[in-house]
Amino acid sequence: MAIRNILQIGDPTLRKKSFEVTDFGEKTIQLLDDMKDTLIKAEGAGLAAPQVGVLRRVFIVMAEGQYYECINPIIVKSKGSQTGEEGCLSVKGKYGTVTRPNMVEVKAFDRYGKPFTVKAEGFLARAFCHENDHLDGIIYVDKADCVKEERR
Repeated sequence: MAIRNILQIGDPTLRKKSFEVTDFGEKTIQLLDDMKDTLIKAEGAGLAAPQVGVLRRVFIVMAEGQYYECINPIIVKSKGSQTGEEGCLSVKGKYGTVTRPNMVEVKAFDRYGKPFTVKAEGFLARAFCHENDHLDGIIYVDKADCVKEERR
């Protein structure tokens, strides 16, 4: 396992669209393990592969006492809306108010290439949407009503 460098806003990699994962081998497993270690060290809720410089459709979320690994995720359903504050490990020291769906259904693959579906509500839905945006080169500041300095 290794801690990877988290790219910061302004790095052009964060604005690129990620490629689908076609090989569910050791490199993908290593990426997921490294991302988890990196996320834990950074004390975040989610991390997408582009944030660590890898343009693959992979993200992880650690929220509400659970850990999720999503490869080639697709949001197949969304419902309702919620507005709340978001931050990002790639936008240090800032937060913004973003409106997201209150419920999402995501289809994805696990680290072994097995498909699964997860339904998420509230904060978990927000986290899935936030990380999924990274896979298309979108950062929460693009959707935020306003972005402010983090309160101390």
